[in-house]
Amino acid sequence: MPFPNSSDLSPASFILASIPGLEAAHFWVAIPLCSAYIMAVAGNCAVLFIVKTEPSLHVPMYFFLCMLAAIDLALSTSTVPRVLAFYWFNTKEISFSACLIQMFFIHTLSAIESTILLAMAVDRYVAICHPLRHAAILTNATTVKIGLAAMARGVLFFLPLPLLLLPLPFCNSRELSHSFCLHQDVMNLACANTTPSVVYGLTAILLVMGLDALLICLSYLLILKSVLRLASWRERLKVFSTCIAHICVVLAFYVPLIGLSVVHRFGKDLAPLVHIIMGNMYILVPAVLNPIIYGVRTKQIQRRILNLI
Repeated sequence: MPFPNSSDLSPASFILASIPGLEAAHFWVAIPLCSAYIMAVAGNCAVLFIVKTEPSLHVPMYFFLCMLAAIDLALSTSTVPRVLAFYWFNTKEISFSACLIQMFFIHTLSAIESTILLAMAVDRYVAICHPLRHAAILTNATTVKIGLAAMARGVLFFLPLPLLLLPLPFCNSRELSHSFCLHQDVMNLACANTTPSVVYGLTAILLVMGLDALLICLSYLLILKSVLRLASWRERLKVFSTCIAHICVVLAFYVPLIGLSVVHRFGKDLAPLVHIIMGNMYILVPAVLNPIIYGVRTKQIQRRILNLI
């Protein structure tokens, strides 16, 4: 391949992916997407408001839930409005710098959310397996430190991703596979050696999301082992039911994440529509489902929502 000229070294923009065969119906397709975004914003804002105004919920478990709600708000807001602008106003170009910034926020916020989910799993483990030490181990101050550590971890691991793409030449097609910017999607458009980006991106995901998933599974294995020691099935179900909401939230986060990763790694021959659907699920499913799951499973939140209504 000939060396690209200087104009190729700093691409002016990328082209966001449209829905194949439905370009003329983008306006109508965006309506359910907008509705899901409004549900996500309303639900997560309601969780933040309820926990803030209800003193009985000022405990680590609900502080972690607030962090989760704030992350979901930030993640969906960093992507969905730009997607809606594309569908409604046909602004399908996104500048190179804006694409890298959006990519940084998507991957960093996802890493922070993964860390918070791990912290919530540890909270459930301590509460069930060491209930007498729970208040001493997970204090409010410790919860704040965990939140700050999660932010630092996400930034440190995923800040290099856009920096590694910054010097690469882009001299071929600049049309993305999604309606927003992801690292692997942008990296595949480069016409240079992307091995450092591939290796670092895979390493970061394995050391953050992969490690978190393994530790969450380990936490629940230990919880299950402790629960099975209880005398009756009624006691076992009662104790384990306190984990149901968190398990559902973990699945809502990791299933779209794994699905999107599989599509990127092995789905090059799949229809473009599959990439777009998986991308939108990855962004919106956790943000929409998390407040619903905790609203259904938590009586205090249920009661406050009914009072608000």
